[in-house]
Amino acid sequence: MRAGNSIAEGSHRMGRSKINPDKLICAALVSLGMAGAANAQEVLPRPDTAFKGKIGVTRLDSTPAWQAFPEPKKDAPNVLLVLLDDVGFGATSLFGGLARMPKLEQLAAEGVRYNNFHTTGVCSPTRAALLTGRNHHQVGWGRLQEHPAGFPGYTTLWKKETASVAEVLRLNGYSTSAFGKWHNTPNWEISPAGPFDHWPTGLGFEYFYGFLGGNASHWEPALFRNTLAVDVPVRPSQGYHLTTDLVNDAIRWLHDHNAVAPSRPYFMYFATGAVHNPHHVPKEWIAKSRGRYDQGWDKFREEVFERQKKLGIIPADALLTPRPPGLPAWDSLGADQKKLYARQMEIYSAYLEQTDHEVGRLIDEVRRAPDGNNTMVLYMVGDNGGSAEGTVDGSAVGSWAIASRFKEGPETLLRYADDLGGPNHDNHYAAAWAWATSTPFQWMKQVASHFGGTRNPLIVSWPGRVGAPERVRRQFGHVNDIVPTIYEAAGISPPDIVNGAAQKPLEGKSLLATFTDPQAQEKHLTQYFEMFGNRAIYKDGWMASAKRDYEPWNIYVQELRVLNPTFEKDRWELYEVSKDFSQAKDLAATNPEKLAELKAEFDREARRNDVYPLVPIPQFPLTLVAKRKAFRLAGDVSRLPAEAIPDLAGRWHRIEADIAVPVGSVAGVIVALGGRTGGFSLYVRNGRLTYENNALGRIHQTIVADRELPQGQVRVAYEFTPEIGTASVPIGLHAETTVPGVGRLYIGSTQVAEGKLEKFGAYSRKESLDLGQDRASPVSNSYEAPFRYVGTIGEVRLDVR
Repeated sequence: MRAGNSIAEGSHRMGRSKINPDKLICAALVSLGMAGAANAQEVLPRPDTAFKGKIGVTRLDSTPAWQAFPEPKKDAPNVLLVLLDDVGFGATSLFGGLARMPKLEQLAAEGVRYNNFHTTGVCSPTRAALLTGRNHHQVGWGRLQEHPAGFPGYTTLWKKETASVAEVLRLNGYSTSAFGKWHNTPNWEISPAGPFDHWPTGLGFEYFYGFLGGNASHWEPALFRNTLAVDVPVRPSQGYHLTTDLVNDAIRWLHDHNAVAPSRPYFMYFATGAVHNPHHVPKEWIAKSRGRYDQGWDKFREEVFERQKKLGIIPADALLTPRPPGLPAWDSLGADQKKLYARQMEIYSAYLEQTDHEVGRLIDEVRRAPDGNNTMVLYMVGDNGGSAEGTVDGSAVGSWAIASRFKEGPETLLRYADDLGGPNHDNHYAAAWAWATSTPFQWMKQVASHFGGTRNPLIVSWPGRVGAPERVRRQFGHVNDIVPTIYEAAGISPPDIVNGAAQKPLEGKSLLATFTDPQAQEKHLTQYFEMFGNRAIYKDGWMASAKRDYEPWNIYVQELRVLNPTFEKDRWELYEVSKDFSQAKDLAATNPEKLAELKAEFDREARRNDVYPLVPIPQFPLTLVAKRKAFRLAGDVSRLPAEAIPDLAGRWHRIEADIAVPVGSVAGVIVALGGRTGGFSLYVRNGRLTYENNALGRIHQTIVADRELPQGQVRVAYEFTPEIGTASVPIGLHAETTVPGVGRLYIGSTQVAEGKLEKFGAYSRKESLDLGQDRASPVSNSYEAPFRYVGTIGEVRLDVR
């Protein structure tokens, strides 16, 4: 009998009383809807059972009865699924790296570690596959949340026929929660108006606390609790850090859950923003890594490789692959470059170590809780390989700045060195560290054709259910194997229909047999990979790989190469990965028949999984704001996404507000968009209307009125006129543009200031549009967030053309 059809199974969990078995059998048959049917479909939610009591005229001749409620099977485990972000295979001490992660090592010592486990190569697609058990294109997530396209595999609209594991577990009697990075909601649906069916709470998670985009400041993040925007409890100066906050909230949820329903199993999805850039970490953690990476990336990689062999993580005959063209040798660098790049890696390493400490607090609390040892912990150390998106030199301003062709060289970055990791910078390390931390493989994040982009450690701990003298598992695994593993452990059959939608079959294969048997037969025999046209096919120990002709560290400035619609010239490589652990020996020239066979297999899988067309041009569908040129906002609106208004770069626009100016000191924000690393703010300071443009956190230009605001009801305005011929938006994966122009301030109909803006349009899209305050991080360095306006704000109007 399938899980959830009988409350008899669940009645034996802690604290539950026994129920009349005859009534249980009857209720189970009714809930199946087809008593005696051997192969009935599994439909969720299950239909209400027929009333089995008696209804008379009065209560004296009536008998009450309750319908059956979803109940997990006896001893169904709690599940804690942990996912780190942007961690290469060889970054951590557990897998040969120098980032010391004692909590992760302790977890692995209690369980098993997988050295042949794979992700999709980037953030959103990995998460879609992880939470559904299907391939990422099948879910509609062939690319990142920021890069949708109007083809079935790329819409970023989570398909109803691929229900999430959270929804299935919820409908089988589990409590469900999610914390941290989400990155699986279409950008144009992130607003107070929804729709909310693609938010975590619409996809089976009963509780969510975290952020919806791809990254966030860990000092001043824009967070959501369920579907409501919330502010962080304290400022960075008071000790706030996002990872700590997420763990604290997860522990509170766990305590609340166990106070009320300690015998009900739960599913907790804990996905850190760490260690994706910005690499934000307290200075005391950075100090611990001082000097640890002075040897540079080449020597680091060699040392990691040797440690991996000693640890048994890689085979003794594995080969170390060479540095890719375009990344410099460490010995070719000058002294200042070495100092800068070593510092960048110290910060990243500290970020990992702090994350280990915080996630360890959560795992310790999970184990201390009732039924703590009946908690299966699945810990994925990365959603892809190390990230090269910081460019060859590293960066302190973020990907949208790079896409805007804004560049800071090593000399400038070195001046910030002591402040990197703090709230003033959106810092990232040099690309060669992404390659080095992905030892022993070729390439890094994005490059789904090679293991440097897709091979990530998996740790599983479940006391009494996992482990053997041999702790390393070598079976091929994929991120879509996690859901089938959870279902088998929980005694749940994959449903045929969920919420009225017929379900696609699961693509992954359960890893449960490998928990106790290191020699268990490998089940996952075929798996395709594709990201940005980088593609591969694994089949029976062989792999064919084709990388696109672009550099991963230049993805935002080589758009034409990334989006090149021709693929005939892509060079395919062939590896016998059952014998060649690191994809070091290309056999394409000596075994063309096998290569042709695998290329044909990739084509079949691509057609079956909605992979085609390869690399479609990113495009957003028409939204509520797409054709609007006039916007009317109430004065208390806040935390609207940047997409709630049109992109203002290169466009004439006017912001007009009706405000009440009180007697006395007048100050505060009228309207602000963005934050510390880019945006604009119209505010009052020292009684004067002020407009400030913050370009990438580096260029601050202010326009200040030549007089103070009069008391009473006042209409104020800001107007921007771009320079003629500058308004062009490039086509690309992260298309951004900044333009010069002239800004003017008005009180009533009188112009009170004018100023030239050098770069307008470089605002942070991970923050929001706020009226009457500036939430999350402040646009201006002249005030502290939220800098609420002291008077009242009536209507705010935005006109664009």
